[in-house]
Amino acid sequence: MLGELIPVGGGDSIPLLESRLHIGRRSSCDIVLAYPNVSSQHCELSLIDGYWQIRDLGSRNGIKVNSERHDQKWLYPGDVITIAKNHFEISYVPVGDAPPEEDDPFEMGLLEKAGLQKQDADRRLSGPPPDSSRPVKNQTFGEEEDAAMDWLMGED
Repeated sequence: MLGELIPVGGGDSIPLLESRLHIGRRSSCDIVLAYPNVSSQHCELSLIDGYWQIRDLGSRNGIKVNSERHDQKWLYPGDVITIAKNHFEISYVPVGDAPPEEDDPFEMGLLEKAGLQKQDADRRLSGPPPDSSRPVKNQTFGEEEDAAMDWLMGED
């Protein structure tokens, strides 16, 4: 046995007998949770280098580890997995080095990830943004810009 899922609140534990297990409502899953809020193929448990990892398979109600929602997460002994409001504590003996630290998906905004906005450190180094309410001294415009501004301001 590679570990077990222990239902929080009581019940029979579920042995983890394979290194890759599909969990869901479908009868073809390795671990069947016959509840209406569990997706047909809800998530997958994988034993990788001595540590279990859980991965959501696009389920409707998602997965949580220690009350935090995740798409994928390394599991440590004693972690509580929530699969569509069904809570299990994972119990196993880890083997080998700890898995690598996971990146915080909220550390950087979507605009920064897309390269459309400078990161906070870059913004701090470049100084405060210019005040757009004050006119810029010694700024000159060409004749076309002056004419367009006169037209916009109604000064013709």
